[in-house]
Amino acid sequence: MSAGDADRGWMTAALTLGRRGLGTTAPNPAVGCVLVNDGRVVGRGWTQPGGRPHAEAEALRRAGESARGATAYITLEPCSHQGRTPPCANALIEAGVARVVTAMDDPDGRVNGRGLVQLRLAGIAVESGICAEPAADDLGGYLMRQRLGRPRLSLKLATSLDGRIATAGGDSKWITGPLARARAHALRAAHDAVMVGIGTVLADDPTLTCRLPGIARRTLRIVLDSQGRLPADSRLARTAAGHPVWQFSLQEAQGGASDAPEVRRFTVPADDADRPDAEVVAAVLGQEGLNDILVEGGGQVAASLLRADLADRLYWFRAGAVLGSDARPGVGDLGLDRLADAGAWRLQSREPCGDDLLEIWQRDRKSG
Repeated sequence: MSAGDADRGWMTAALTLGRRGLGTTAPNPAVGCVLVNDGRVVGRGWTQPGGRPHAEAEALRRAGESARGATAYITLEPCSHQGRTPPCANALIEAGVARVVTAMDDPDGRVNGRGLVQLRLAGIAVESGICAEPAADDLGGYLMRQRLGRPRLSLKLATSLDGRIATAGGDSKWITGPLARARAHALRAAHDAVMVGIGTVLADDPTLTCRLPGIARRTLRIVLDSQGRLPADSRLARTAAGHPVWQFSLQEAQGGASDAPEVRRFTVPADDADRPDAEVVAAVLGQEGLNDILVEGGGQVAASLLRADLADRLYWFRAGAVLGSDARPGVGDLGLDRLADAGAWRLQSREPCGDDLLEIWQRDRKSG
């Protein structure tokens, strides 16, 4: 095995570790770290819930003296600034690590290459860019918030083959089977929050939590609720003490669960359809430190994100059924006159879920 192949293999292991933190580390990124000495793993770590300790600190703690002379494989550039925890670059230097391999630089203005410079000045060999593409995918929400000031918004749709989410009468349980629904719950666990529109809440009274055995998550639920209609007796409001609820309403909205102490209310301006302006909502979520949002709203919420070009990724579950044009669409009116205005999407993967199919699409803004 060549040195380059070995580096990629160890970085792949670090990426796998980093994914353990997805959905739990905001505002920090979910980073993984593997320490290797003489071809043997001596320490491993991933960003802990709440964003600290960082992955490097966890790996160094587990390695102890075995970290001296080791190579550290880290999915993101080590931090070089003093925050709530000491700089990871300093910790690596003090531990006597001989070499650091990273997947990508950290665009945070407090880091942005400084961590790697600090390591080099201490005499540590540094290499960056190993497995950069999968790392950028895993850390995409954090990277987007650093660069654009908003989280990555992933739209989840569960539809028939012809893109319908319910019959004309509103019957929608269940379009997809149990394996697809379990996969959807796993998606909730890997995101910082789940967002829906008030129509979904009033129609289904969902909890929007992850209910998979062995996975405990404190799920943040976000409701786009123009007129403040979230019922105080809804399951969202009643479970808000354990799983927080954020309500985005227009300034003049009144009533519902808005005054419940467990529900945090944000007032935002309206868009052209008198709904919460999606761009403003996204900016607020970025300011609050959220990296990745899973959007499970109905057709109107999906359309609002697509119209504003805010949908960055699609998780599209397709069931083996055809409901017809009178059924309710998964995406509302986009007002498109030209095919060129639809934008481009790139298929990332297909995944069977029993009799259903999950397709993951990435927004291709280079050609869209």
